[in-house]
Amino acid sequence: MPELGKLLVIIGFVVVILGVLLWTGIGPGWLGRLPGDIRIARGNSVFYFPIATCIVVSIVLSLIFILFRR
Repeated sequence: MPELGKLLVIIGFVVVILGVLLWTGIGPGWLGRLPGDIRIARGNSVFYFPIATCIVVSIVLSLIFILFRR
C-alpha cells in the first residue's frame, strides 16, 4: 500500500502543476475554445460550458489510463 500512496502523491503534484500552467495561460490556447463549446453572454453575465473540450479531455485521459493499465 505505500506504493499506492506515493503514486497518488505524484499524480497530485502533476495535476497541480498542470493546473497552474493552464491557469497562468502558459498552456495551449485552443483548450476551452473548440467548436462545440457553448458561450452565452448577455448583459453583465456569461454562461460558458465547454462540451467539446470536455469530450477531448475525456478521450485523452481514457487513452492514457488504457496505456497505463497494460
